[in-house]
Amino acid sequence: MTESLASLPEWRDVTRERFEQEIVPRAEPAILRGVVADWPVVAKARESALAVAQYLAAMDNGTPVDAIMTRPEEDGRIFYDATMAGFNYLRAEQPVTRVLEQALRYAQFERAPAVAIQSALIARCMPEFKRSHVLPLLDERVEPRAWIGTAIVTPAHFDESHNIACCVAGRRRFTLFPPEQVANLYVGPLDHAPTGTPISLVDFAKPDLERFPRFAEALAQARIADLEPGDAIYMPPLWWHHVQSLERLNMLVNYWWTRTAPGWAPPPSALDALLHVVATLRALPPAQRAAWRHLFEHYVFDADRNVAGHIPPERRSLLGALSAEEQKALRAVLVQRMSR
Repeated sequence: MTESLASLPEWRDVTRERFEQEIVPRAEPAILRGVVADWPVVAKARESALAVAQYLAAMDNGTPVDAIMTRPEEDGRIFYDATMAGFNYLRAEQPVTRVLEQALRYAQFERAPAVAIQSALIARCMPEFKRSHVLPLLDERVEPRAWIGTAIVTPAHFDESHNIACCVAGRRRFTLFPPEQVANLYVGPLDHAPTGTPISLVDFAKPDLERFPRFAEALAQARIADLEPGDAIYMPPLWWHHVQSLERLNMLVNYWWTRTAPGWAPPPSALDALLHVVATLRALPPAQRAAWRHLFEHYVFDADRNVAGHIPPERRSLLGALSAEEQKALRAVLVQRMSR
């Protein structure tokens, strides 16, 4: 159903200056063609699955990483189990080489379990790979992560941070939706999902439009990106993306970062704030919810206005520019209050 969707804009010969000044300010996803085409691992991937697996195995230092396995009947789709109380995969900590061996073995069969390394910090498990594969578009403090395995389908979800995902082995298809399509994607539980953030419950391979009729509207707003080895995609925060790895052995390297955190430290999670607000405000009577809406619009969604100009700068607290230490202290106060 996704084959007829409009494609994302494509950029070539992207430098860091062009990326920061022309692409990021658009606040829209973009395909970055050939941005890592000169990486050694891409050359190995163009040879064969065995060549890239041997190349990665030689860099593996044996540190266990997070890996998952699904049964053949799941067709590689990461999802809930039948009860939605759990998930449809097994999770284990294994070295990169072990997962590569499984992937090559399963690749010999038409139907086999799917295996995949998920979000492995490359500096921990393959430090030489990090040194020899540099993405010049980003600050060196942004850590790369590896996603390696057989054909896996990750349901539509979002990231809180900016994201560049580099396809280095196999092909990847991204189907993207703007944040305002959330109502048409039929999102599952906010606090219990098989990925790091909530997912769409729609099976894109065979969408049930009787159960999920508004998904047709989401598809009308969707954009698609097909990546070959050496290509990358930039995704701004909160854009929904459904990801398919299309070959029997695939590898993606991605970079998450935020430009608002002092010193590039991980920022507080806005999703955590959403969970707390839903739990606190959703059950209030309509009039109270409406009153709280005014407060949120004033202090959060109209934040570009100077809502604290009447307060002396040294007394603005969280309405001013909080240091990392002040943010930490504020979170400690919130934890204490919520534990009462």
